[in-house]
Amino acid sequence: MFRRLLSRLEDAERRWRRGFGRDITDPRERRRSTWHYNWLDHAHLRRVWTNQVEIAPGVWRSNQPTFRRLRELRDRHGVHTILNLRGEDVFAHYLFLREECAALGLRLVDVKLNATTAPTRERLVELLEAFDRVERPFLMHCKSGADRTGLAAALWMMLKEGQSLEQARDQLHRRHWHYRNGPAGVIDEILDLYEARNTRAPVAIDTWIRTEYTKEAVKAAFEARRAAARGGRSRARTAPKA
Repeated sequence: MFRRLLSRLEDAERRWRRGFGRDITDPRERRRSTWHYNWLDHAHLRRVWTNQVEIAPGVWRSNQPTFRRLRELRDRHGVHTILNLRGEDVFAHYLFLREECAALGLRLVDVKLNATTAPTRERLVELLEAFDRVERPFLMHCKSGADRTGLAAALWMMLKEGQSLEQARDQLHRRHWHYRNGPAGVIDEILDLYEARNTRAPVAIDTWIRTEYTKEAVKAAFEARRAAARGGRSRARTAPKA
């Protein structure tokens, strides 16, 4: 009974969240979309917490920037391209981003990734192709700048900066607010599978993505790791005390 009630409440909340925030042209709807952007998408938080860092000369990563920060990135750091890892969308966070980039003369490149779901090969190939189109200085971002941005930053550091896998893993770190043991740990599994493959026979990560990577393998490996962790905790709780 309680679970059914909780499920209904969650469904109602999702419908409410998706019921507005899709129009920034009509004055009344723009106000509602601004509220959606600030509070449901947490833009107010991102005004004081940026998760922003330059990871290589002219290569920045962060959470989704506000208009003020976009302007600062352009004027102080020469950023002229924004790589948006949340993808094109119908909701306020994207509508305002597109409007702001246009107002500031910034080029917007969209690639849609998910923080807690393994990307398809096609999505990762799209990201690789976006890397070839962006020009420094540029900023890559998702919502929080932790998970999707961490994966993209790791791939960039290997492909464009010549870093090893071990060095690039630093982009998926808790100091960027990425946590391997949470749902977003599925992203780490991508690099784990590549590392296992690479120990058998060296292959460039972009080649591996284009020819061997599958989201099903990532999902299976992640679920196996989570199950093993739950089993370990269960055994620890039931172990007899000395």
